[in-house]
Amino acid sequence: MLSELRLENYAVVDNLAVEFAPGLNLLTGETGAGKSIVVDALALLMGEKASPDLVRFGAERAVVQAVFEVESGSEDIVLGVLESNGIDAEQADVILRREISAKGRVFVNNQPATVSVLRQLGPHLASIHAQNQSLASFDGEVCLRLLDSFADVRLDDVRHHFRSWNEVKDRIQELEQSEQDRLRLVDLWTFQKREIDGAKILPREDERLETEKRVLANAEKIRKAATEAFDLLYESSTSASSSLGTAQRHIEELVRYEPMFQETIALLDSARINVEEVGARLRDYAAGVESSPEHLAEVEDRLALLDRLKRKYGPSLEDIARLGEELVRRLSEIEKRDEILGGLRMELATCRARYLESARVISKQRQEAAVRLQKVVEAGINQLAMKARFRIEIAGGQQEGEWTSSGFDRVEFMISTNPGDPMHPLEKIASGGELSRVMLVLKASVEARPEKRAGGVQRTLVFDEIDTGIGGRAAEAVGKKLKSLARTNQVLCVTHLPQIAALADHHYLIEKKRVGDRTRTIARRITGSERTGEIARMLSGARLTETSFKHAEQMLKANA
Repeated sequence: MLSELRLENYAVVDNLAVEFAPGLNLLTGETGAGKSIVVDALALLMGEKASPDLVRFGAERAVVQAVFEVESGSEDIVLGVLESNGIDAEQADVILRREISAKGRVFVNNQPATVSVLRQLGPHLASIHAQNQSLASFDGEVCLRLLDSFADVRLDDVRHHFRSWNEVKDRIQELEQSEQDRLRLVDLWTFQKREIDGAKILPREDERLETEKRVLANAEKIRKAATEAFDLLYESSTSASSSLGTAQRHIEELVRYEPMFQETIALLDSARINVEEVGARLRDYAAGVESSPEHLAEVEDRLALLDRLKRKYGPSLEDIARLGEELVRRLSEIEKRDEILGGLRMELATCRARYLESARVISKQRQEAAVRLQKVVEAGINQLAMKARFRIEIAGGQQEGEWTSSGFDRVEFMISTNPGDPMHPLEKIASGGELSRVMLVLKASVEARPEKRAGGVQRTLVFDEIDTGIGGRAAEAVGKKLKSLARTNQVLCVTHLPQIAALADHHYLIEKKRVGDRTRTIARRITGSERTGEIARMLSGARLTETSFKHAEQMLKANA
């Protein structure tokens, strides 16, 4: 859910901050006030292309920042995207920041990122449907996802069987390579295995040898430091041990007259014992330090061998060990090629049958759900000033070339916007406003059902001027659709229609004000009489009348 959006030196905006809330958030204002600027700025944070022309005149850069509260249903996905891109995700919110300039920069959770990361996160945070633009376009993947959501399709089984089928198929292809390729692979794998086995690598051997190398290369310095420390602690006439012993004898004399120092004797005795123990360790260590150029050369040669193996098979000794085990498996398969191929082909047939069984189950679910959904959507869009026919086409066969982890179906939304016209793919013939209205109906049909409401707010849906060209009862129907969708999603909508504005849970006014010799765009939440006045303006224009004000009051009261 979008909780805050900030703009700085963006287009005609010098500084703007808007806090949004759950439910239906409506943005209104006079034409040219900058309502769509808010939507366009949010699109940039979803990964849309930026232009230096967006920087406010006189400024060096523009900044767009948003804070999203990640809902429980999206936490794992969003966290996965962040972790895969090396971004810390300790906080519950996701902070997106984009700087637009000649050298634009992107930050996620205040850490440097890329536009690619924004595009990965975008679908899980917000969906924007604007005039002549739809970030969640009506491509096959989006259509399939919407239909699956409506049908409550579960893809776990088909994905598991698809992955198993692919893995077995790849192993078979590897074993079925040409004889010449097979022999070449056997030679390569045998050489690699012999080289790895011959090295007789021990766990963490490189770390141990690096430590040993440092000691051998600095043997004289180390022996000298240990010996001098031993002398100062124990051996010399002025050693710490000797001084502590002398001090202890003096204090024992003192105790004869002042008993309060009795405990001090025990402390000094303990200190002397510790000093002597450390001294003994230093003495033994110094005696064992080896100064051997020959052994140093052996360690360096061994480390060079391990480094070469890590460059070839690494990057770590653990990786080399795993590769050695994998080579044993591969060579074993090559030696027992025919036997293993037979078993793999039987396994592949089982995987194929399981995949097809699970794919047919979800295909049937989609077919049945498509009939229901297309009726609901067609009825819904025809309430929104569109005399259209809507169909959902499901194509695809059961040939292996058409299999995916989502099944073998291809889904396309078809529409005819004028009576008598043939059906065509939705995105090819519908206008920007029509696309947004159809998406509104689809979202309301899929996500605003009672069984979808238990999970709370799902994500942010943004609609820019989807009320273009409609009014009266159609406008009221659009408003009710938005209101229905806002029960389970945070909805942001730019509107010019008072019928829709009167339904807002949260109403924001976008307006321009002149400050000195510059014009500023501001956004603020309005309530009470100020909101009534804004809806009255939308009803009657710039000049408010008593009649329009009363009408606005009635509209708000009716939708309270």
